[in-house]
Amino acid sequence: MSHSVATEAQAKSGGYNPKVTTLGVVGGIILIVGLIVALVFSTPNPDANPRSLGFSLNSFFQWLGNLGPLVQIPIVVLVFAAVVGLILLLVEYAPRRGPVYFWIRLIACFVIPLIAFMLLRPYANALLYVVAIALASGGLLFFADLRAREGSGYLFQLVLFMAPATILLALGLIYPAISTVVQSFFDKTGDNFVGLENYHWVLTNPEGTWSIINTLIWALLAPTISTAIGLAYAVFIDRARGEKVLKVLVFMPVAISFVGAGIIWKFMYDVREGEQIGLLNAIVTAFGGDPVSWLDARPIWNTLFLLIVFIWTQTGFAMVILSAAIKAVPTEQTEAAGLDGANSWQRFVNVTVPGIRGSLIVVLTTITIMSLKVYDIVAVMTGGRADTTVLGFEMVNQQQRFQSYGHSSALAVVLFIFVLPLIIFNARQLAKQREIR
Repeated sequence: MSHSVATEAQAKSGGYNPKVTTLGVVGGIILIVGLIVALVFSTPNPDANPRSLGFSLNSFFQWLGNLGPLVQIPIVVLVFAAVVGLILLLVEYAPRRGPVYFWIRLIACFVIPLIAFMLLRPYANALLYVVAIALASGGLLFFADLRAREGSGYLFQLVLFMAPATILLALGLIYPAISTVVQSFFDKTGDNFVGLENYHWVLTNPEGTWSIINTLIWALLAPTISTAIGLAYAVFIDRARGEKVLKVLVFMPVAISFVGAGIIWKFMYDVREGEQIGLLNAIVTAFGGDPVSWLDARPIWNTLFLLIVFIWTQTGFAMVILSAAIKAVPTEQTEAAGLDGANSWQRFVNVTVPGIRGSLIVVLTTITIMSLKVYDIVAVMTGGRADTTVLGFEMVNQQQRFQSYGHSSALAVVLFIFVLPLIIFNARQLAKQREIR
């Protein structure tokens, strides 16, 4: 009630007008986007000298790299503390009322974006664009903050709090994602536009098609089998003597990296002409059989043998999560089902499983995402040969071995398309849980 009264009072005084504010914000955004597009597509001048504040982040890190490690640490800590201190100081004092704080916000809105742009890198032949973008960004923030419905200082404080995380997210996630999608429409050098040719290669070339087929096999079988075995372990080990010891033994492979697990199982599958050191072939030859090249068995069989390694490392994870979920199911429900005449299997299916549904979804989606982006096991055990490649491995292989950035980017986009439904599903499940709470 008080918020609406304050809003009406501000609107009557002329400080807040939704139409004017919206038009101003939209106009400022259009101006900034136009300047960025002009900057990106401007013709570079190779003879232009870099323009900056006299130093940049690049020059700072070069200077820092020439110092000793014991000197670098306190300098980084001091610089980080100075930046955080400045942000906290502005957040604390700038939102206050009064002409002094008004000028603090005004100066900060224009100076901070300019310094940030100039520190990111020394721009050549684009100084006017950089200054214009910085001033437009600062002007938009100041205008929106001054005419904010909540009062001046609110948006300034909000943006200042969110800016560091937003910048890191944009530089580390959003920009690389957009750049990868754009790069997927160019050739291996990244200079010539080829349209959907890279995606056609993914769907027709053996390396591309097998990477998709194997990735789907991993995504379907790995989470299903790992969760099923983990659930069985969780049910039976909880009723067994020495529960802690048994759980430790089952969970131990989770602590092993995929590289370590791949090396261990590579020895298990090892094949040679003389004496067998691989456990499986040692057993086969002990019974009079011929040694088998397990990792070269086609089609699909070698992929299934690689899957065993992944399942071995993930079963313990599933067991721990599901065991905790089973113990959280109220015993009153199980006892009531027993009194109604339900046997052990019926109590498990109709009481326990619905009670741990949330944990089952978490385990299944987590293992599925991990199986979609698997790289280490394939790289260590087969190097992608004999049709065992997957999207995660082939993406890196095309970029590092063949320097084909277009093919690598197309594979990355396909992998993202596979992962996206799982992310959306998890987001919806979290939203439903919040509604229930």
